[in-house]
Amino acid sequence: MIRALVLAVTTSLLLVACSGGGSGKITENAVYGQNLPPPDPTRAVVGAEAYRVGPMDKLDIAVYQAPELTREVQVDAGGQIGMPLIGSFPVAGKTVPEIRDDITVRLKARYLKSPEVTVSVKEFASQKVTVDGSVIQPGVYPLIGKTTLVQSIAMARGVNAQANEKKVAVFRIVNNQRMVAVFDLNMIRTGRMDDPQVFPNDVIFVDRSGAKTLWRDVISSVPVLSMFVPVL
Repeated sequence: MIRALVLAVTTSLLLVACSGGGSGKITENAVYGQNLPPPDPTRAVVGAEAYRVGPMDKLDIAVYQAPELTREVQVDAGGQIGMPLIGSFPVAGKTVPEIRDDITVRLKARYLKSPEVTVSVKEFASQKVTVDGSVIQPGVYPLIGKTTLVQSIAMARGVNAQANEKKVAVFRIVNNQRMVAVFDLNMIRTGRMDDPQVFPNDVIFVDRSGAKTLWRDVISSVPVLSMFVPVL
């Protein structure tokens, strides 16, 4: 999937770079990748109240004075959870407050007079980030709580010996448009650049040092604009 993405966007990125006038290409001393815009609102921000639960997410459900109903449940592939007394019911696509209210109504209808229910997302398994390129273990990883770029690369067991840590690309959908920004891991580690938050569906690619690859052409073509550059 990621390889296909590069083939689709390389030409447009080159055109963007060339049309940037004096912005130029990324240099070894450039400060870039700041002022990250968040993804589209429909691509839920991890941990936000507006987050919509999906299949394989894990929920913590507590019912005051009803310990037999307090439990951790996992949303199944069909988007449902099951609880004692009220059975199975759909939760996929609902926010945490909506699920809480749904459980409250179901319990109140037949079993408890004034149930007090709390719901929280323990594991955001349905929301993932892809880490590829010069990392030890490329793959697709779940976002569990707020996660930064450095933490995402750590989930892939870090960069390998061939990595160019000065050029790490993040692809993201913003305003229904695919965009890309480039970061320098060395600058992040030394406090000269913020460690940006990553979001569901982001694609992270660590460049390879000393190799004239298609990925290097893409990353090197991003103008120094201190923001995400649209992939036209």
